[in-house]
Amino acid sequence: MSETVVPAALTVPRVPSSPRRRVASAALTGARVALALFLGFSAVAKLVAHASAVESFERMGWGSGAMYAIGGLELAGALALLIPLLAGVAAVALVGLFAGASVVQLTLLDPPNAVMPALLIALVVLIARDRRERTRELYALLRGRGRVPHAGQ
Repeated sequence: MSETVVPAALTVPRVPSSPRRRVASAALTGARVALALFLGFSAVAKLVAHASAVESFERMGWGSGAMYAIGGLELAGALALLIPLLAGVAAVALVGLFAGASVVQLTLLDPPNAVMPALLIALVVLIARDRRERTRELYALLRGRGRVPHAGQ
């Protein structure tokens, strides 16, 4: 079995982190899990056509197809947030989803409720920043120039 040699320029250096950085990263890991649970529940409500989700999409004038699509995106984002290698990419994608939710709240539903998705944008930006090294690893891996990281990193 052959082993792929990765040029040093393509590997992500593991810089020893400070105690403050470790605490921040642990806090963001907790936030990732909490956000994944929140998104999971929101997604399930849409995917099972819960009355509250159906009513919201009817108020917007959108069909059930949009409800299922958004539910699917939320579920995919929730699951990807829980996978360390995918969490950064998921956070970046969720910026778009939450920006859309904020605009929809402002224009079609309840303007005061637009604050929540806007706050979630700030959270996912922090998550994406925290996971940027893993996102670089994923990019290198997808280009065939990286290594498969150890689980849990």
